[in-house]
Amino acid sequence: MKITRNVVAVMALVLAVGAGSTYAQTLTTLYSFCETTNNFFCSDGSDPGHLVLGNDGNFYGATTSGGSNDMGTVFKITPQGTLTTLHQFSGHVGAADGSSPLLALQSGGLFYGTTILGGTNNHGTIFTITSAGTLTTLHQFSGTNDVADGTAPENLLLVSGNTFIGTTALGGTNNAGTVFTITSAGTLTTIHQFSGTNGVADGILPLLALQNGANFVGTTLQGGSNNDGTAFQITSGGAFTTLHVFNGVDGNEPIITAKSGANFIGTTALGGSNSVGSAFEMTSAGTVTTFYQFSGTNGVLDGTSPGLAPIQDNSGAFYGATQDGGTNGAGLIFTLTTSGTLTRVYEFCSVGACLDGSSPGDFIQSGGNLFGPTDNGGANGGGGTIFKLVPANGAGGGGGCTFALNSTNQAFAAAGGNGTVSVISSNGCAWTSTNNDNFITITSGSSGSGNGTVHYSVAANSSTNPVSGTMTIAGNTFTVTQAGAAGPGQCTFTLNATSISLAAKGGKKSVSVKAVGTDCAWTAVSNDGFITISSGSSGTGNGKVAFTVAGNTNVTALIGTITVAGQTFTVNQAAGGCTFKLSPKSGKLKATGGAKTVKVSPNLSDCTWTAVSNDGFITITGGASGTGKGTVSYNVSTNVSSMIVTGTMTIAGQTYTVIQSGAK
Repeated sequence: MKITRNVVAVMALVLAVGAGSTYAQTLTTLYSFCETTNNFFCSDGSDPGHLVLGNDGNFYGATTSGGSNDMGTVFKITPQGTLTTLHQFSGHVGAADGSSPLLALQSGGLFYGTTILGGTNNHGTIFTITSAGTLTTLHQFSGTNDVADGTAPENLLLVSGNTFIGTTALGGTNNAGTVFTITSAGTLTTIHQFSGTNGVADGILPLLALQNGANFVGTTLQGGSNNDGTAFQITSGGAFTTLHVFNGVDGNEPIITAKSGANFIGTTALGGSNSVGSAFEMTSAGTVTTFYQFSGTNGVLDGTSPGLAPIQDNSGAFYGATQDGGTNGAGLIFTLTTSGTLTRVYEFCSVGACLDGSSPGDFIQSGGNLFGPTDNGGANGGGGTIFKLVPANGAGGGGGCTFALNSTNQAFAAAGGNGTVSVISSNGCAWTSTNNDNFITITSGSSGSGNGTVHYSVAANSSTNPVSGTMTIAGNTFTVTQAGAAGPGQCTFTLNATSISLAAKGGKKSVSVKAVGTDCAWTAVSNDGFITISSGSSGTGNGKVAFTVAGNTNVTALIGTITVAGQTFTVNQAAGGCTFKLSPKSGKLKATGGAKTVKVSPNLSDCTWTAVSNDGFITITGGASGTGKGTVSYNVSTNVSSMIVTGTMTIAGQTYTVIQSGAK
């Protein structure tokens, strides 16, 4: 997946239109890069990377090349495909913002990212950027060999309490890479220096993957006793353990990307039985079991250089992608079970001139759909794309243990208060929650199985400085921010209510702001995608914030928040789920056949549906899919038999029967 290609790119750099697939999935190309040009460069960028879902419901990402200076960009894209370029990177040596950027995560209202090259020393940077495009460089890496902070920081940063933890691909004392922590203010501490390549146990080219309790788990692409890479764990204090040394037979260039219960799931870019990569499961003690061997591209459709995502379908299979493979040799999205069953989901270049893109990168899930980039292809000469894939059987549930939170953060006033977080778990899996900062106390829900709720309290902040802390809930990081106490002459704000409850259908609501002080300005921001601020996103003095809550198509209740004038306003929405009515409920036609229609009426305007004919004499001519109310048009061919014939269509999950008279 994309993360593999980044490390390969580091080695090279430092050392020298909607379409449907044949598998009943629906892929929509939201944006094709290189749409605008300037001096032969793609002003909107090219080669897009990993997407980050913002609190505003939009996606944020970076292009590693292109832009006005051909050094990359940071962009925002709506779920409907409207792209805004937020920052144009300016150059290599001497330019503090760097080049070849990648976004890593969102925390505390800021997006964090890295550049592989550029910065004052041309060895990469770490930066933050706001949703409005204000970029701040936190750290400039200083060199390659014999320099402690390393070179070429990787794009994955993980939260560790009030700091972040990450890796550099190279550099450090031994020029083999480092692990570091960095504060939000930019203070960087190197906590591990990798040792070398062949014959050295801890490896070279490290990459962190995910958090496991107090440990952070990662891999090295090379090094170890066999020079095929290693798996390791490290604490934020630097305690380091090599878990597994790969040997080529079990693959080389390993990357871990997901968890399955207490075990880890990953892939190797090379090695295995066919030397083109494998998928493996590793225990916390480092025992590796290979459960799938990739075969290649020439005459075989599963491709090479595979990667898996921490996303499962409704059966528990993991989604993944290969850079090539598929019928068109341009990349494949698939699902793969840990018992070794691979199912092709979408083959890229399924439309002429690869308008749907080629070489898919790592993708994320939002609302049961998959969103991600492709390196190449698209409508503008191969600059890459951003796509939306609607899986036929849904994403994000299933047999393995997966956990999600209804929200990832909440803001409190200086007075503190109480809050809740909902845990959404697959298959009744067990989970725990812990607070990482003393001003947060978990009052109930320190452990659970299946879906559950964590209740917590936030102590009053007597300091005038704001504070931030985290809880680790079911392996996910939940961030609590708290305003400082008001001093003399400062502004204070109160809301007329702190929460609201709505039915599944949602609707339009408002909350009032009361300000005490002079010229007191405030803002309102939605922290969850199903809540949209419709007016009052900013104001001075007293005011009102209007917002719209979308219909809840989930079978579980939703809890979201709006941060209004530094206060948290909670939106509770009842469980929903989509139901559909068909009108008429069946169709009757004469032997001569003809055209008919069926009206589809869902209970919520956000409900999506499809229509499929199950018999050859029935052809759907319009409305094969839709969102909200719609109409399915179909045609029935002439019945030359004297027998009555019946057939069916599956419309919005319901069976629609067609009865046709026989010929006389």
